[in-house]
Amino acid sequence: MDAELPYSLSNVADLPGHEDRAWNVAWNPVKPILASCSADKNVRIYAYTEDLRFKHLDSIPTGHAKTVRSVAWAPSGQTLATASFDANIGVWEKESEVDEAGIDQGEWECISTLEGHETECKSVAYSCNGTYLASCSRDKTVWIWEVLPDAEFETVSVLMEHSQDVKCVAWHPTEEILASASYDDTIKLYIEDPSDDWFCFTTLSGHSSTVWSIAWSPVGGYLASGSDDKTVRIWRRIAEHKWECVLVLTGHDRSVYSVSWGPGKDDKRKGKEGEHLGWLATTGGDGKVMIWEVEEPTVKEGETPSMSKPPDHRLVACLNAAHDVHDVNSVVWCPRKGYEDLLATTGDDGHTKVWKIAPSA
Repeated sequence: MDAELPYSLSNVADLPGHEDRAWNVAWNPVKPILASCSADKNVRIYAYTEDLRFKHLDSIPTGHAKTVRSVAWAPSGQTLATASFDANIGVWEKESEVDEAGIDQGEWECISTLEGHETECKSVAYSCNGTYLASCSRDKTVWIWEVLPDAEFETVSVLMEHSQDVKCVAWHPTEEILASASYDDTIKLYIEDPSDDWFCFTTLSGHSSTVWSIAWSPVGGYLASGSDDKTVRIWRRIAEHKWECVLVLTGHDRSVYSVSWGPGKDDKRKGKEGEHLGWLATTGGDGKVMIWEVEEPTVKEGETPSMSKPPDHRLVACLNAAHDVHDVNSVVWCPRKGYEDLLATTGDDGHTKVWKIAPSA
């Protein structure tokens, strides 16, 4: 870790338990719990207290025939979706069964199984209001499912825009815009045509290798992408349906497998110019977790604002060997108010780790 950086990451929890590599982790947006998934086909649920004590709460033997690659909570926090290499998506809810001590002893139940992908499902994500669920696969397709009452799901679109394996899907934080990233080195953005179907309205090209992960900025005016080319690209919305790359971040020595963009805590920024765009976390095959502070570019007096001017940015924290010698597969900021300085990682060691970012001493 670089002692000269203004922030540092401290480990607040190390959560073992998976019997194979841990692929993905998801914080519940409403409740103090998080879920991790693994090549061992299981999902582990952890609870945490206000003073950041974590404990294992539940294990879900999903019944998936292969690796569980991705997990995602619905915005309500009641429902969990799992994406598996068996090509299926599981949708889970916990039966409420509170005992005399007030502890919920209910079991997690699979309320729906979504079939349609031909091969490995790589990612799953709920839209901002929970109306839609998106999934993507090695079969080169992106599916959009409408979430209906009584655990029903209806396929509303099958998008076949990518020429290769689709690695990741992510919804815009406030609009019904879907992004997908692929082995074909591109990112596609989709919207719904009210009179017809969902369609790809733009393709973002620039990475020279697989795009593993994408994350929207908290206010939605930017998109970050992490790639096998070891870079992170920042794309800005310059018109309603037009995006362009305005910044390339370097510093990773191997593939960037995961990016996450949180609102951050700007206690060290008081009195500074520029609109705070949050903290961008990146990680990957080199085992490093890097945190970037991003702001709208400052415009000097008399200067004309330019949409092509890159956002102001600085590396504020860097942690080496987050999972010892192992690759880090995901990094995710906690979305709950008051916990914006928490992030979780998963690694090939099968562990989920929770980190707190704080000003360096």
